[in-house]
Amino acid sequence: MGEPGAVLQPVIENKSPKRKGRFTKHFWGYMFLLPAVVIFILFLWVPIAKGALYSFYSIDFVKGNTFVGLDNYVRVFHDPDVWTAVKNTLYYMLLTMIMGFWVPIVASIAISELRRFQGIARIAAYLPFVVPGVVLYGMWRWMYDPVGPINGLLSALGVDSVSFISDSKWSMIAIVFMETWQQFGSAMLIYLAGVLSIPRDWYEAAEIDGAGVWNRIRYITLPSLRSLIVLMLILQVIGTSQSYQSQLALLDGGPNNATLTYSLLIVRYAFTRLDYGTATALGMLMFVVLSLVGLFQYKLNKEEY
Repeated sequence: MGEPGAVLQPVIENKSPKRKGRFTKHFWGYMFLLPAVVIFILFLWVPIAKGALYSFYSIDFVKGNTFVGLDNYVRVFHDPDVWTAVKNTLYYMLLTMIMGFWVPIVASIAISELRRFQGIARIAAYLPFVVPGVVLYGMWRWMYDPVGPINGLLSALGVDSVSFISDSKWSMIAIVFMETWQQFGSAMLIYLAGVLSIPRDWYEAAEIDGAGVWNRIRYITLPSLRSLIVLMLILQVIGTSQSYQSQLALLDGGPNNATLTYSLLIVRYAFTRLDYGTATALGMLMFVVLSLVGLFQYKLNKEEY
């Protein structure tokens, strides 16, 4: 038996040049990657780390910051507006799934089945997405007006007018309908790319076996899109949980806080109440929840592949 060090030494000496050669071989690749890594750290992880730190402080740009421990988090859990915002956000997320999640899937499958004018249909479906936000909100406020075109159509059908803006029962539904109209086109293009990536041989074989349109969709298209649908579902959950722009621009959280979402409450704490410490605590709680959602998505993808 020789000395243990005599056995380990050649192994260490052999690995070191290999690692050095690998670094030298990919040196310029690392150099091109370095700016993106630096930007990623400076503009993402540094703000996250500072946010975690500032959530324990009372922020004052004049007198200086004061350490308050968990006071900001205690204030969050005792604020009734927080629970209202959480409830509204969950309701908003549920509405987007019921009203909007299936629309781009159906649109992508319908367009893929077209034999003519498929390009025109793609452009027509995507056009609402390019409408600027200011124009979008102004247009839909006019459309939801008591004397606007939607209520005019309802009156022509013999239905009483609906107060989409001022009625808390309809306000969130009105926002989700507006956003579905505007944003389904971008998701539709992603689903359409997934549909078009399915081998045509499968459809041809199904047609030869006598499968109709619905059977092809049920047994070929939807199973092939399963991974993409799960991914888009997780992304929609993350995106809708952070929504505040439409609620702020169209109704400012009203009426009676019916459209006050969690992200909009963070904005109010930070820029209306100037309570940056509590706003940061709210943001960190959202960060923790969305991180768990991201881990859940990673686990699903890992099990899938």
